[in-house]
Amino acid sequence: MSDSKQATAGIKEQAAWRSKANSLLQNQTVLLAVTLLALGLFFNWGSGGMFLDLGTLGTVLDDWGAYILLAVGMTFVVITGGIDLSVGSTVSLSSVVAGWVMVGPMHADLSITGSAANPYLLLATFICLGVGLLVGAVNAFLINVFKIVPFIATLATMGAAAGMAIIISGGMPLQGPNNFDLGLDWKIGDFQLPISTTVAVVMVITIIAGLFLHKSRFGLYTYALGSNAFATRGAGISPEKQILKVYLLSGGMAGLAGAYAYIRLGAGSPSNGMGMELYAIAATVIGGASLMGGVGRIFAVALGTLVLFVVQSGLLMMQVVEVSPDLKQVIVAILIAAAVAVQTLQNKNGRR
Repeated sequence: MSDSKQATAGIKEQAAWRSKANSLLQNQTVLLAVTLLALGLFFNWGSGGMFLDLGTLGTVLDDWGAYILLAVGMTFVVITGGIDLSVGSTVSLSSVVAGWVMVGPMHADLSITGSAANPYLLLATFICLGVGLLVGAVNAFLINVFKIVPFIATLATMGAAAGMAIIISGGMPLQGPNNFDLGLDWKIGDFQLPISTTVAVVMVITIIAGLFLHKSRFGLYTYALGSNAFATRGAGISPEKQILKVYLLSGGMAGLAGAYAYIRLGAGSPSNGMGMELYAIAATVIGGASLMGGVGRIFAVALGTLVLFVVQSGLLMMQVVEVSPDLKQVIVAILIAAAVAVQTLQNKNGRR
């Protein structure tokens, strides 16, 4: 009898381990973390040991900084079942407006550098944030008042913002004060960390946004709207107000990404945000957010954004096989298709 009980206990223990293993395999965050580790080791081998160099990691994180801001804002929008195609143009417009204010009304130029430029950069950041919030408000107005679907509404503002950026700048970069030390990696003694001041600030913003999404009433309403808009309205939650808040958030994040681009490049340019909306959508989908709405996690999206840039940077550094830089868009498209395919398979297996 005792042997039978031991056998039964063994079977239950094996079933429990299998259940835990299956849940881990279906966890998007775990999958992305394992994928990042595997990609890092593979590209380090393919690049002759250069990929995991601190300098390379710092470059990857610098690229990651602007895009994670867009991806975070896009995650909130996608969870509601919407889309925001205007974020790339908002980056361009916000950085151009900040540059125009610096070289125009402020009469400030490249002669102001170092710590003396910090007050100007703080002002530029607030200007970029204001421009982003304005674009987000226009998007929400078109969706809520004119009942235009988000794809078309944000496509319209995407074109308008891109056009305004060219008109304001004359198609040329507007260079103003800058402190390039903010983009340099930190050092602790002789040890150099792959993180700059700007990247550290972006990480803090990402963490705060994640807490709002997963721990606040605002996040709960966001998930509810994407899961069932009719039930959300029936529960006394205004979908219009939530849409306004979410698109303001997305626009604000795009404005901050514009400030990030201005500080990093030292200029506001109409090309700063070119094509960034594609990468933001790709990072969001790779991070497990469902384009059908109701599903998405900030930490997974942050990892998804890292996967995107690890793949791109790693392929360009490969010594075993030469990869053309022109394949970047193709790589992004393949990653989007693969991520959506994985989501589809998971949904078929009962996971939403």
